[in-house]
Amino acid sequence: MEVKASIVSEPKGHWHSETIEIDEPHTYEVKVKMAFAGMCHSDEHLRSGEMFPDAATTEMLIGRPSPYPIIGGHEGSGVVESVGEGVTSVAPGDHVAVSFIPSCGRCEYCVAGQSYICNMGATTLMGPMISDGTWRHHLGDVALNRMCQLGTFSERIVVHEASLIRIEPWLDLRAAALISCGVSTGFGSAVNRGGVKPGDTVAVIGCGGVGSGAIQGAIHAGARAVIAIDTNESKVDRALKIGATHGCATTLDAAFNILPELTMGRNCDVVIITVGSMTGELVEQARSITAKGGVIVVTALAPFTDTKVELSLFMLSMLNQELRGTVFGSENPRVQVPRLLRLHHEGKLHIDELITQEYALEDVQQGYDDLESGKNVRGVVRF
Repeated sequence: MEVKASIVSEPKGHWHSETIEIDEPHTYEVKVKMAFAGMCHSDEHLRSGEMFPDAATTEMLIGRPSPYPIIGGHEGSGVVESVGEGVTSVAPGDHVAVSFIPSCGRCEYCVAGQSYICNMGATTLMGPMISDGTWRHHLGDVALNRMCQLGTFSERIVVHEASLIRIEPWLDLRAAALISCGVSTGFGSAVNRGGVKPGDTVAVIGCGGVGSGAIQGAIHAGARAVIAIDTNESKVDRALKIGATHGCATTLDAAFNILPELTMGRNCDVVIITVGSMTGELVEQARSITAKGGVIVVTALAPFTDTKVELSLFMLSMLNQELRGTVFGSENPRVQVPRLLRLHHEGKLHIDELITQEYALEDVQQGYDDLESGKNVRGVVRF
């Protein structure tokens, strides 16, 4: 079947639309007609090549030295069009949200309630179908990789059923696309991994799509104050509109102009880093505004090969602080996505307010140019 998809063909190349061929679903696979795809900053890590290991490791994982060409997109929603043999979780006509972390429901992590680190996620960044190790998406004679085993920048996708979450048909598909990754990841970074409690003071460094989810998660958890930190003033302004109580440009601003009066020098109980591209020096900056016994949550992605972190180990120890990583906000996607969609449906979670503009599939590159320039908090592809 021929469909249009937005792909990138080489590191640092541009997103461009191509007509590709997709096969019908095999056993345990599902074909979905896409309705919306969120334009998350993580796809720019894919485009730049920062997300991938070296050529030798890549060849060991997928049988060739380069992950390119690759279909972008790992946020999205749509309607099931057809299913392969053995599929039991969805049926044609079902509305679904995608999950960039597949969950098998059987491995030790899934059965222990940690499906966000399901063993199926081992090849989520690239590679053939996780069902049988063969390829379904083709550009001529070339097999196409897909971002997070999804590739939602495509009119139709074929994915393993473990990567789909059935949602009720009356829920908003556009909201489902954003909740499928960014909003859920940010929300869970505060509520689950950060462990925000009623009365806590929270700082969120980076107020784009994921940061907006973290701000709302902290509010829902009962934080008394949420400080939105971003060098983009428009993102801070938007954060204040969705519930942040304070805003500033840097952690230094927070340290000297907000926290002394707000906490009487105690600093933040939880600091969550949700910037577009993680760098090592941000860890110490976050730690410096964290209270004794407080928690720093690193949600943002850094380049795959980046191993350097600035951190005062003496202060981390002496102040009894914790540094935590998280994926998908450390929550089960099959629980979190329907839960947050219900909150949105009831007017208790801001999603529409985050969407700056909708784009056609042919305009994905323009959408990311707008994100880079600061015009967008969140862009969405409408099919």
